[in-house]
Amino acid sequence: MIEKYIGALVFAFVSAGIPLVANGQELEMMKQGQYRQPLPPYPATRREDRVEKMHGVEVSDPYRWLEEDVRNSAEVAAWVAKEQAYTEAFLGTLPERATFERSLTSLLNYEIYGSPVERGGKIFYTYNPGLADQDVLMMTSAGAASFDGSGTVLLDPNGLSEDGTTALASWEVSPSGRYLAYMTAQAGSDWTTLRILDIGSGELLEDRLEWLKGGAISWVDDDSFFYSRFPEPAEGQDFQVAALNMKIYRHQLGDKQSSDVVFYETAEQPDLMHGSTISANKRWLIVTSSKAGALGNQLRVFDLHSPASPALTVASGNDTIWVPAGTIADRLYVKTDSDAPRYRLMAIDLNADQPHLREVIPQSDDAIENVAVVDGHIAIDFLDDVKSRMQLYDAEGRPTAEVDLPGIGAIGAFHVEPQGSRAWFSFSSFNRPSELFAFDPKTGESHSVVDRKLAFDPADIRIEQVFYPSADGTQIPMFIVKRADSTGPAPTLLYAYGGFNITMSPAYSSTRMAWVQAGGTYALANIRGGGEYGSAWHQAAVGPKRENAFEDFIAAGEWLKANGVTGSGQLAIQGGSNGGLLMGVVTNRRPDLFDAVNPQVGVMDMLRFDRWGYGKYWTSDYGDPADEQDFAVLRGYSPYHNIPSHGVYPPILVTTADTDDRVIPGHSFKYTAALQAADLGSAPHLIRIEAKAGHGAGMPVSKVIAAYADIMGFLAHFTGLDAHGAEQQGS
Repeated sequence: MIEKYIGALVFAFVSAGIPLVANGQELEMMKQGQYRQPLPPYPATRREDRVEKMHGVEVSDPYRWLEEDVRNSAEVAAWVAKEQAYTEAFLGTLPERATFERSLTSLLNYEIYGSPVERGGKIFYTYNPGLADQDVLMMTSAGAASFDGSGTVLLDPNGLSEDGTTALASWEVSPSGRYLAYMTAQAGSDWTTLRILDIGSGELLEDRLEWLKGGAISWVDDDSFFYSRFPEPAEGQDFQVAALNMKIYRHQLGDKQSSDVVFYETAEQPDLMHGSTISANKRWLIVTSSKAGALGNQLRVFDLHSPASPALTVASGNDTIWVPAGTIADRLYVKTDSDAPRYRLMAIDLNADQPHLREVIPQSDDAIENVAVVDGHIAIDFLDDVKSRMQLYDAEGRPTAEVDLPGIGAIGAFHVEPQGSRAWFSFSSFNRPSELFAFDPKTGESHSVVDRKLAFDPADIRIEQVFYPSADGTQIPMFIVKRADSTGPAPTLLYAYGGFNITMSPAYSSTRMAWVQAGGTYALANIRGGGEYGSAWHQAAVGPKRENAFEDFIAAGEWLKANGVTGSGQLAIQGGSNGGLLMGVVTNRRPDLFDAVNPQVGVMDMLRFDRWGYGKYWTSDYGDPADEQDFAVLRGYSPYHNIPSHGVYPPILVTTADTDDRVIPGHSFKYTAALQAADLGSAPHLIRIEAKAGHGAGMPVSKVIAAYADIMGFLAHFTGLDAHGAEQQGS
């Protein structure tokens, strides 16, 4: 459908004085947002006279029709096609795009390893040689010293769809290593389908489970497992239905899904989501339940040896966090922020006559991020000013050893064998792609199990951490990454998230490295709302305190300019999902401060976000639009509702996908329509709509390259970054 509009729009852009290949004075004018003639008119968007009262306040929503699923609305599909054609025609004028495409192709071409699991004398792991659209699941002998592409290919999702958009969402091997349960997702959707593979014969069993969303299964034995799922949505509503009425089922191999027995449900509380893990000895099923709008979760334990006995309730409230960390025999370890905002580790002996929680590792100055229990030992990833520090303990919480890490960076995850001594962790930094390390839980000795070449020398990249004051004086950490030979103010890409207790760690990204290789600076602001300093840091920016996150980000931009990291006209900003909301808010607040903006899959309508998908669960951070006080706060910053009719805005490239069922694309559609309808100056305000890509997870590498060539090319163009710098650097 898009091709129908491309030719006419290319002609329109050329007629408007926007060359398809810009050079010299024309390019300089475009960088400054000055055009010989105005941009061609944006595609027409129907505007409705829709006003409704919420808590006595009249709220205008002229583009509500854009909330409709593109698969079910011909009008929305036509709007998407015209907007995408317009954006492609404009991006086609940017010479930086092709340069970034080459740079990204080079930088993404490195081997990726992950998720090792040992079962039945074999190690299973994911592997990507570099530019395959999807990671491949491999199998090798348990004695292998390293993981690479020489193992046996067990499952290759690249052959499951012609366009590479079928992704391996998660997988679990049965206890003896006989079966593989794997989940695939289509076109980036959160919905997954589960299948069972007989590893020995390669036979695909008839078992097929539908309507699962996220999470792993819990094998009891080689014949059965537990899993969580939602009800089947009504026809045509699968991409927008609210996530309610989740239940835990037990599946017996060979049975149809319709025969699966409900193990746990909360019919009286449909807004509880349930996840389950099983103890190493397969006796205990540990169930966590999260309530919509709550900051914490419930925790219950079921004795599978005594199915008739009631569950042991470890935590029944919804105000504190309880994360199962592993088991040793019948002892369960739990990470919690109960009376410990930076977290502590508790233990409970499940088989005792009167089980009770006791503290094993107390709260310290550094927040606990990850915990693993392996071979009778405990490994903890602490956050020391957002940087990982790894400490080992015995089963009683006595420190035994510290694991040396390669430098400033973050532990991505632990991978441990509950019945043995095999243990791994992944580590990455801004200049170091995720690398897998084996470690001894007794001595702390570790070594890398990967051997690969990169398109750059990590030593050529400089990493610095600074602290800057926010509006209320709170010191906010920020990482600054640049080439070692970089001097003076440079085009800078500022990123942040700031929500849902999620820590933004110093981790690697090829897309940001492309920016740095080109001579730009990358800055990551660890604003409040995340988990960088525990639950208190998170709760400092929830509900009516959300303003802190916005102020933290604005202060980061001001600090970068005031301290000469970046100069006038050189500051680009980017954020995704909750970070996309952040982009919308700060652009409305300070369009003068930011010089190019990329809101990715953002939550832009804060008065209706709770109606789709997981939206009701986001009320824990945002507040509930149905509550009058929360409504007043949300109405005050909702990006869609606070775009002025007149003003001067920087260039904005909104990005989303037509199959996103986590943050439905209607958020970005409505926001873009409002931007384009307002008189906000001559800079372009565009939307790039990816087909069959969802919220971003499982996006094929080819689509990643195409998308970020557009995004980085756009941001570089309007901040004066010479994209050819990456090629001159010799990637």
